[in-house]
Amino acid sequence: MLSNPIGTFPYRMALAGGWIDQPFVSKFNPAPPGSMVVVGLEPTCRFMDRAGMATSTRRIAQELWNGSLPDEEPMKLVRELYEAENKGKANPSGSQDMAGLILPGISRLDYDFQFEGGLFPARVESSNDPDVGHWLEEIVHLLPIAQRQEGYSPLGEQHLNPEWVRRLGECGRACFAAILAKDAGKLGASLNESMKCWEALLPNTVAHPLITVDLPGLLAFYQARYAGAMYSGCGGGYLYVVSEKPVPGACKVKVRITP
Repeated sequence: MLSNPIGTFPYRMALAGGWIDQPFVSKFNPAPPGSMVVVGLEPTCRFMDRAGMATSTRRIAQELWNGSLPDEEPMKLVRELYEAENKGKANPSGSQDMAGLILPGISRLDYDFQFEGGLFPARVESSNDPDVGHWLEEIVHLLPIAQRQEGYSPLGEQHLNPEWVRRLGECGRACFAAILAKDAGKLGASLNESMKCWEALLPNTVAHPLITVDLPGLLAFYQARYAGAMYSGCGGGYLYVVSEKPVPGACKVKVRITP
């Protein structure tokens, strides 16, 4: 019997700029580095699997480190976890999953294909300001949508246009700046822009024969009524909605500020 079905290991939330951590994307960026934002989360609830919340990476980390995060240099742990998860994989996961789980606070990860082949961020900038973290907790609402179906892949159709890759990397930078400025409008705009980039670069992230939910329709509904919205991962997962007022049916997160 499980004594604690959630565990004590952190979760993570990935905001604007996701996919720029993948070398097959970042190598087309004409204006590197490209950025994305990850947010360390306290384990206050159990997130769905196959929903863009890095739950598979988290399970590997729990096994690797006996359920708790070691007190060691964070980027050393990121590399260790990356190797543990991706050894022998033909399509390795990006390092933002590991960085988001391990780094406390809100972090901007800058990826440049010329730096270690784009596998790891060339630079990390983080905020551990409790006021910023609390603001983000209040402004971001999570709506559970759907888990990815077995057999689904977002990589079947790729249009890796350099201009769209540049825009993807820039929206991550705009997202981090908006969070530091506590600007809901600009934060929402960066999430909307990230979704536009996903749809242009990897259309199967939101439309695929195995996806049975109207992801574009739901996205458009919430983007039209709130400051902005984006999916937690390809194929659905959770919908992050930026709003200064309550969002019916949404749940909340707690930002992990301290290591």
